[in-house]
Amino acid sequence: MTETMTDDEPQNSEPGRDPAVSVVGPGEGETILLGTTRMRVLEDGSHTGHRLGMAESVLAPHTPGPPQHRHARHDEGFYVLSGTVRFTVRDEDIDATAGTLVMVPPGAPHTFANTTGEPARMLSTFTPDLYVRYFRDLRELYADGRTPTPGESLATMSRYATEPATDFGRGAGS
Repeated sequence: MTETMTDDEPQNSEPGRDPAVSVVGPGEGETILLGTTRMRVLEDGSHTGHRLGMAESVLAPHTPGPPQHRHARHDEGFYVLSGTVRFTVRDEDIDATAGTLVMVPPGAPHTFANTTGEPARMLSTFTPDLYVRYFRDLRELYADGRTPTPGESLATMSRYATEPATDFGRGAGS
């Protein structure tokens, strides 16, 4: 599927003009609540020609992550700002503390969670910006305090070239 920009989408630059600079101050940006995770969208791709999306997430204490999954069309980066985030890559757990960067290329199985009693904060990047729209869709599934069904979650993931990773160790029935 090839994505093209439409005339109503912001452009990076126009001939003879400098590109627009985007500034998102403290407390600004779109807020997305997903259960016990609060996400603040810092860049939804509209200022980067859809090459990059970026969000700050706060995971409440003891926040379980999503099922382990793979993305087919985008890289995902996580920079831990505070607290500890447990990343699981296949069968390996990595406890990432503040100052740790975890880069996940397309096809790599992964998940994350906050297994501690303290909040954890991280900055995430999505290249291209495709996954920001996934979180917006997911927000609708969490509306009114409900929890998405496995079928709803799977359908939403599949719209963004993402699938559960269950072909090994944990979750593979072995």
